[in-house]
Amino acid sequence: TTSRRLAERKVEKFQKNITKRGAVPETTTKKGKDYPVGPVLLGFFIFVVIGS
Repeated sequence: TTSRRLAERKVEKFQKNITKRGAVPETTTKKGKDYPVGPVLLGFFIFVVIGS
């Protein structure tokens, strides 16, 4: 019921995906420069700790 062209396209897409399995792109890995809190919140926290 499935055309040969459509089946070959699906197989080709699947075969191409096998080599990518488990590979994480570089953009998702953290570089270590970004902080979980913003600079304003960090400054406020330091101000409260040192000020008290």
